[in-house]
Amino acid sequence: MSFKVLSEKVKSAIEAQFPKYPDRQSVILFALRAAQEEMGYISEEAMADIATLLELSPVQVFDVATFYTMYNLRPVGRYQVQVCKTLSCAIAGAGAIVEHLKKRLGIGVGETTPDGLFSLKLVECLASCGSGPMMQINDDYYEILTPQKVDRILEDLRQGGRSPLASERFRLPLSDGSKS
Repeated sequence: MSFKVLSEKVKSAIEAQFPKYPDRQSVILFALRAAQEEMGYISEEAMADIATLLELSPVQVFDVATFYTMYNLRPVGRYQVQVCKTLSCAIAGAGAIVEHLKKRLGIGVGETTPDGLFSLKLVECLASCGSGPMMQINDDYYEILTPQKVDRILEDLRQGGRSPLASERFRLPLSDGSKS
């Protein structure tokens, strides 16, 4: 079987999932994630390869890839800034945070900075309703945001690739992270 873009490593990882599920269609989410981890996004060619491997139609794979916001269908920045736009975060000030990010990064929603570092996206609920406004950058949550906190997070990421202001899993931040 010949693939356009999927590597043998990704193909093998996907095939290793087959025994864990009742049918190959159940492996779509894993396959999309594996392709995205390798390529940075999921191209149409990758979706076609996945469809072939899972014995599905390309439309079945495309439907899943376009339903979930966690999948990128075009190249994105190294840091994917996803701001929650649902009611709790909106009431807490997510709109002002989005406007601040747009100004600070010099891009609009759905765009990537010219240096390829940051992409900005609005997403539905990220399940942190009690600590909004909040955003997720790659796999890290940043909660109880202010423009000043956002500036520090962006600077931390630019300088060292990590920010100590990321929330710990299942624990709300009790301060803004500054030293008292």
